[in-house]
Amino acid sequence: MTVDIKAVRDHLTSFVSSRRGVEAFVEPPTNVTASTVVLIAHDGEWTRRAVATRNAAFEVPRSLGIPVYDVNQTGYPSRMREWNSRQRKGSR
Repeated sequence: MTVDIKAVRDHLTSFVSSRRGVEAFVEPPTNVTASTVVLIAHDGEWTRRAVATRNAAFEVPRSLGIPVYDVNQTGYPSRMREWNSRQRKGSR
């Protein structure tokens, strides 16, 4: 899988600069996807992007000056689930 790291970095930079309290959560690769980075804002809004390597998944958020966690160790914050729930309710 080819990942355009510039496009990924641009998207993540835009998300971080336009929201408060953003944290990054690194997801492990699977058989069908590369490592991914999930950015979660203070209100639970989130975005996900694939990155080329696990190292890059940690490096990109660090370069943006935000906290980064291994989702296998921390899990997802409840605010992400709450945001998803609000979005589902609003789409009915």
